[in-house]
Amino acid sequence: MSHARQPNPLNAAMALAEELRPVLHRLFRQLRRESHDVGVSPLQSLLLLAILDQPGIGVGELARLENLRGPTISGHVKAMESAGLVERAAPDPDDRRRIGLVATKKAREVIDAIKRSRTDWLAQQLAALPPEARQAIHDAIGPLSEIVK
Repeated sequence: MSHARQPNPLNAAMALAEELRPVLHRLFRQLRRESHDVGVSPLQSLLLLAILDQPGIGVGELARLENLRGPTISGHVKAMESAGLVERAAPDPDDRRRIGLVATKKAREVIDAIKRSRTDWLAQQLAALPPEARQAIHDAIGPLSEIVK
């Protein structure tokens, strides 16, 4: 009786990860480049998304969320305030020291422009692929979504 050696799933996963990681990295970098004309840095766009997602978030919470130091975030928040992208909300009635941040209409327009630009670029790249390649990417969306639940 022959015992065929089963491939180690972790080894196969490591090999796949080694192939996938640089491709995803290049794709992410290219998508970030597609938002260069809107006047905000990639970090500021991340911060705006967090503020839009959690209106009233404080600078400290924002720093923890993005795993950055408070002074770093404060500088970016001040720049975004000066640009008319964020405003300070009324103080928290339970803690008057805590003042949250809210995104302005201009910030929503900037984020919408970034999303549109990135989607347009990606759609053009996908349209250039053969139908089988587009289908393979479509089929991979579900499993990839499982990784980043």
